[in-house]
Formats: sequence, structure tokens, C-alpha cells
Amino acid sequence: MQLGLQLGYWAAQPPENAGELVVAAEEAGFTSVFAAESWGSDAFSPLAWWGSRTSRIRLGTSVAQLSARTPAACAMHALTMDHLSGGRFVLGLGVSGPQVVEGWYGEPFAKPLARTREYVSIIRQVLARERPVTNDGPHYPLPYRGEGSVGLGKPLKPITHPLRADIPIWLGAEGPRNVAMTAEIADGWLPIFYSPRSAPMYDEWLDEGFARPGARRSRADFEISATCNVVITDDPAPEYARIKQSLALYAGGMGAPEMNFHADVFRRMGYAEVVDDITRLFTSGRKAEAVAAVPDELVEETAIIGSVEHVRATARRWEAVGVTSLVVTCGDAARVKALGDALVSDE
Repeated sequence: MQLGLQLGYWAAQPPENAGELVVAAEEAGFTSVFAAESWGSDAFSPLAWWGSRTSRIRLGTSVAQLSARTPAACAMHALTMDHLSGGRFVLGLGVSGPQVVEGWYGEPFAKPLARTREYVSIIRQVLARERPVTNDGPHYPLPYRGEGSVGLGKPLKPITHPLRADIPIWLGAEGPRNVAMTAEIADGWLPIFYSPRSAPMYDEWLDEGFARPGARRSRADFEISATCNVVITDDPAPEYARIKQSLALYAGGMGAPEMNFHADVFRRMGYAEVVDDITRLFTSGRKAEAVAAVPDELVEETAIIGSVEHVRATARRWEAVGVTSLVVTCGDAARVKALGDALVSDE
């Protein structure tokens, strides 16, 4: 099983030991390290800063938000990061949600799939550097000829020649149409709250995308890097309690009650009534009760917690249903090493 390290996005202050974790991950045999963004720290700068201490591990965004930057600007980030890392960059993208897109970035959220398709197409044009970049789509027209235009926009190619003309693009997707589109236009998928029990459902969506005309990949060369809490411990109870806080936040508070894509994931897993209870409690300010409403079964489905033997056996089950990498969060270098010893060297 391949392992990725998730640095996430920063809280009130930058993490103090992220650089140490990144170095430890490379030494432990992890194949990737990711940084995220919400509405604070960005996803690219930490990778450039802490990733400069590495030489082998892939550096990826999981995920960079589409509305945070234009597709051409995002392509510039990817081009730059790929040069700086010697061809080790992975561009992970996601649409985020309407509260962030419209409330923080001041951009419309409507038609997220169409926007994603255009966005990825423009990035691929920039990186291919075959001709000046143009786009006739309604979301990111290039050159811009709309309201306020002075009519002088000129199609351009990047000045800097990309190190790789085909940097891997992975998408964070949760719903059926988005997952199918990911299999069609992307090189990998970054699922959150993945559950092996849901693999047949996801396989159906993925296979729909692989079967579309012009699909870039097949099942054989498509990567699935699933975010997963993986903890080796003889005392699972504290870890269950910690993870339940995160699950309650995402199910009940990360998004509007009427549009929460994370909550929809849990509903598809069969936890609709649980999600309703968590949302009702969370939105009424009863957060402790919302956390208590998260069942152990949901933790067990979406996380791997227990002895070394249990972690190894469960990781094999995830691998057997198509997951190519587990993207994990570790608080210290000792946990990074423990996971590397348990999974990377496991035969």
C-alpha cells in the first residue's frame, strides 16, 4: 500500500513541525505529501517551502480550490512547482462549496462540473504549450471579450517552457456525476470519507467515466488516493473520539444544511438519519451532542484504527477494492515512521 502525508490547511497559526513530518515521510517510504486550502493558508506555498527538503516524494495539492485563482494562474503555479520539484508535482483540484466560493472568493458557484471541465482543459492547454491558449466556454473565456473589456486581449503561450507537458491532475469529487467526470478527464481521484463498502457504487460511477469517448485513463493507470485516518494504537477509544469531532463538523457544519456535499456522502453510505440528527444538533449550537451522535460504525468505515495487525489487514482490504494510496494525517514523526514500518514495508 502506498502512503501519502496530508498536511492539510493551517489553523490559527502555521504548524510547527510540518517540515519535520515531510522529511520523515520521505524517509519512511511515503510516495506523496499533500497540502490543502480553505480560507486561510494556500495549498502551494507550503509544498514549495517544506518540499524543498525532499528529493523523491511527490508534492501535491489536495485540494487547490478552483475559485481561488483563474485556470491560467493555476497552471502557472503547477508549471512552477513542477520545475522546482524536478517533475514531482501533482495538481489536485476541487470546487469547494457555495459558502466558500461565493462568500470568500466572490465567485458564482453554479455549474461546478462544467466549470471544472473548462478549468482542466485550459490548464492542459497551458502545459502542452502547443499554441496560444484560447477558450470559448462561458465560464473562463480567453481572450476575455465581456463587459468591461477594452478589446485588446491576446491569446498567449506561457513564456516558461513546462518541465512536463502533462502534469498529473487529480480531482476531489464526491457525487456520481463528478466522480464519473473525474474518471473521464483526470489522472486520479482524491476521495474523502471513502468506505470499502461503498466501492461497488463508486466503481459504477468510475466505469461510466472510463467508458466515455476520449477518456484519458483506464482503471489500470488511474490513481485513487483516499484520505483516511490511519492510527496504530492499543487504545482506540481516544482516536474514535477525536475522529468523531471531525465527522460531526463535516456532516453537520461544513456547508449549508440544504447543500452539504460531505453530508451527502454519508447519506449514500446509509447514514441519512444520523446525518439529519447531527445537522440539527450542530446548527443549533449543540456541538457536543452532535459529536456524540456519530456512531462508531461510521468511524470504522472511514478510518483504520487499531493494532499493527488490524491496520495491515484493513489496509489490504482498501487496496483490494482499488485504492492505490492512503493519504494520512500524522501529528509527529514517530507516527509517520510507525505507519511506514507497518504498511510500506509490509509484504
